[in-house]
Amino acid sequence: MSDEMNAPPRGPTGTSAPAGSAVSDRPPRSRFELALEDSVAFIQYQRVGKRYVLLHVEVPPALRRRGIAAQLTSGALDLVRARGGTVEARCAYVARYIAQHAQYQDLLHRQL
Repeated sequence: MSDEMNAPPRGPTGTSAPAGSAVSDRPPRSRFELALEDSVAFIQYQRVGKRYVLLHVEVPPALRRRGIAAQLTSGALDLVRARGGTVEARCAYVARYIAQHAQYQDLLHRQL
């Protein structure tokens, strides 16, 4: 397992990320965003009905190796769940994250 996927989000001094740092959806940009320290980490997606096709995770260099990608991914998946949606993980990071976190596996889009 990757340290990044299991690490708690950390701030610049090794502390947890601020409690107010929440993932938000930006439909005009087709992405979920997490803003921290004047930077924005995001997951790019495409919507197909209630399915979110998760394409790419981007974490700015200044925020890497602190669990930000994991915080962003779990927050995005929580938003999808709250909306009654499903996900198709085309991003390798998101696919690994879901595989390692059973609580999100029910969100995977099932093709008939």
